[in-house]
Amino acid sequence: MSARPVSEPVRKSAERPKYAPQQRGHGPFGGPGAVEKSINFGPSMRRLIGHLHPERALLILVILLAVVGIAMNVVGPKILGRATDVIFTGAVGKQLPPGATKEQVVDGLRAQGQDTFADMVQRLDVVPGVGIDFTLLGEILLLALVLYALSSLFLWFQGYLLNGIVQRSIYRMREEVEAKLNRLPLSYFDRQPRGEVLSRVTNDIDNISQTLQQTLSQLLTALLSIVGVTLMMFLISPTLALIALITIPVAVGITTVIGKRAQGHFVMQWKTTGELNGQIEEAFTGHALVKVFGQQRSVEQRMAEKNEGMFKASFAAQFISGLIMPSMMLIGNLNYVIIAVLGGLRVASGTMNIGDVQAFIQYTRQFTQPLTQVASMANLLQSGVASAERVFEILDTDEQTAEEAGVLAPTEGRIEFEHVSFSYDPDKPLISDLSLVAEPGSTVAIVGPTGAGKTTLVNLIMRFYELDAGRITLDGVDIAAVPRSALRANIGMVLQDTWLFHGTIRDNIAYGRPDATEAEIHAAAEATYVDRFVHSLPDGYDTVIDEEGSNISAGEKQLLTIARAFLADPALLILDEATSSVDTRTEVLVQRAMAALRSDRTSFVIAHRLSTIRDADVILVMEHGSIVEQGNHHELLEARGHYWALYNSQFAGAIEEEIPAPRGTGASAGRVPAGARMR
Repeated sequence: MSARPVSEPVRKSAERPKYAPQQRGHGPFGGPGAVEKSINFGPSMRRLIGHLHPERALLILVILLAVVGIAMNVVGPKILGRATDVIFTGAVGKQLPPGATKEQVVDGLRAQGQDTFADMVQRLDVVPGVGIDFTLLGEILLLALVLYALSSLFLWFQGYLLNGIVQRSIYRMREEVEAKLNRLPLSYFDRQPRGEVLSRVTNDIDNISQTLQQTLSQLLTALLSIVGVTLMMFLISPTLALIALITIPVAVGITTVIGKRAQGHFVMQWKTTGELNGQIEEAFTGHALVKVFGQQRSVEQRMAEKNEGMFKASFAAQFISGLIMPSMMLIGNLNYVIIAVLGGLRVASGTMNIGDVQAFIQYTRQFTQPLTQVASMANLLQSGVASAERVFEILDTDEQTAEEAGVLAPTEGRIEFEHVSFSYDPDKPLISDLSLVAEPGSTVAIVGPTGAGKTTLVNLIMRFYELDAGRITLDGVDIAAVPRSALRANIGMVLQDTWLFHGTIRDNIAYGRPDATEAEIHAAAEATYVDRFVHSLPDGYDTVIDEEGSNISAGEKQLLTIARAFLADPALLILDEATSSVDTRTEVLVQRAMAALRSDRTSFVIAHRLSTIRDADVILVMEHGSIVEQGNHHELLEARGHYWALYNSQFAGAIEEEIPAPRGTGASAGRVPAGARMR
């Protein structure tokens, strides 16, 4: 059959801006190299806000509540200005001669040459000889109090609703990322350090949550306040309003300049956070190896370098963005001084009421304060958008093709490789034009040196990777046409690297069959000799295995993974050095259990200890991705080829060499195995 090219099927996220993945080097533990990535603030911010779209009905309500609340809040200074006018009018009226009309008083003042005071009295609603109208003053203050109370209530409810909107949106984002990770091909995780992925899923999403929580409400109220205050200032004095608005382009200019300087540092801050997490995760996961090889200082040095990089990036980002707040406060104070001076002159000239000047000064404060808030939130926004881009990079990664749900018909277990070619790196071919057949119920053993492609072969059966060319069939059906979940539901796998989940021993055995009965779990444990050591544990099958599995031995962990596969009762069985961590005596027992497990099902066994696969129906000898020999144990030994060489390298006697005997023994020489050392 001619080779049929089959490229890895991927699905691209539609109608989304593409975020190019960061180039990565390889650190001492496979970590990423330090490469900067520019930020695309506008599209990323719009996409982040787009995650709130499902909450649009509540968002409209939030905006309406904010509009009403801010409107009441903005009217407050104007009302308080009216109260000031009442007090000032009463104070002035008390000083004027009683019984005279306002016109008579004004004419008298002009006759005395007090034109400025006369203009001021003329603008006031004053009654000569009458003091402060406390009834009117009380009504005005009560109105202001009611308005401020209602404004606070509306804004509190708006904040409450917005908090729920943000948290539900972040909840959906976490679900989206989790679902995306489950759809990504295994090759993606081969290229990404675990600490980096964990940092994006936890730290970056938390940072996005904090950014939205702290900025959305403040941004909304700040922008509405700016609009409302601007309208009120123009109603009071268009001239002073134009002077006050000069601060807007100045503020925008300063914020833009500082913000651009801070953007790259925020990107680097969260990038170095991911690198630091990766370094910590790798160092502490492999802490035993670090101590065994005496690499504590080396690890500490690399940790210090990553920590220093994060410190510099975080310091630069926070320091530069922190300049926005004091700059805006300076502009606001200058604006306040200008308005106070000009307002005072206009009151003195009689062209404005003192209450209007007081209200205008309050509006000036209310105008510069939201500007300062918006500017100060720039660092939060840039930090949040930098984290959002890292999360969007995961969401935009090419994923495996979506497959329709389905089940696989009962299978006999005939596996055939037809001119299969595969490589992890296109520039480094691994498997080329490989063909083989595994008959139903047979045991196929795969041996060969490290890097020959043994594990890759079984990974292709599991569809962990897609082929470059050729095809693999199960009972004549191309496995590329079978849903992955349906295919893997018929395959049991025991790996050399054991992996147990945090939970009880019972839960770990039943992981492949959560609905298994207690009797079935015990039967699987007895068949794989797990039952022997479980009864020696304090809580038996209820013993909780910690995340590292440190409360049981490596061999016991291996037995648990075998019991897990035994209970699943798969049609196909893959054993990748399944007995590598058990002692010799236990290995004999496990081999019996595995023989029973392999009966009536097709099995692929990867082994380095050739004694474990002598009874295999077919033994494949692989080198450089190709099958160089195949046959049963006796046939391959008689052929005296690659398998014969491998077998003899394991079972031949130790080579001995002549070395001098220790001093004082009286012997001239002794014979010890090569590689031995004497002290």
